[in-house]
Amino acid sequence: MLLRRGFFVWLLPAALILPVWLVVGWAIFSASGWALLGVLLVAAPSVLVGEVIAAMLIRARPTVRRQRAVSWQDVLAVSVWHVLVIAFGCFFQYAFVPILILAILAFLGLFWSSLGQLWGEARGSFAKMTPGTGPGDLPYEESVADRARQHGEVIIVNEVGRPGDGRSTH
Repeated sequence: MLLRRGFFVWLLPAALILPVWLVVGWAIFSASGWALLGVLLVAAPSVLVGEVIAAMLIRARPTVRRQRAVSWQDVLAVSVWHVLVIAFGCFFQYAFVPILILAILAFLGLFWSSLGQLWGEARGSFAKMTPGTGPGDLPYEESVADRARQHGEVIIVNEVGRPGDGRSTH
């Protein structure tokens, strides 16, 4: 549970730390100027947006919010994607393109996994809402106005508005 809670906390800071790592990795590993251009214009913003989307999808699930811990499936998907983003930031010349492709595929897997888990939890809550469970399906009880008249609990508030504000001008 501690590891899953750690990932829950890590999701939002990762949205800033991983794009910064790409720029720092460029400087540490002495990549080309074109690589910096690609990092600044494409890679860092893509990781930032992807990380925010992933965090929102994961944190939108009721079980994640209630437990303040992600699922083990999220731990696996996020770990794979983050390791690939960190490896991409090392700018290995011989494996640059395969790492990039794997990182994109890992994000897509994380996205669809999170979306599927969110849908699964939402579908479960929709199934609980069967006919006969809404407020309109409750047995008839005397109206609130009738009860108030019987018990002398009537308070009348007259609100007078100014012309043009959408309220009554009585």
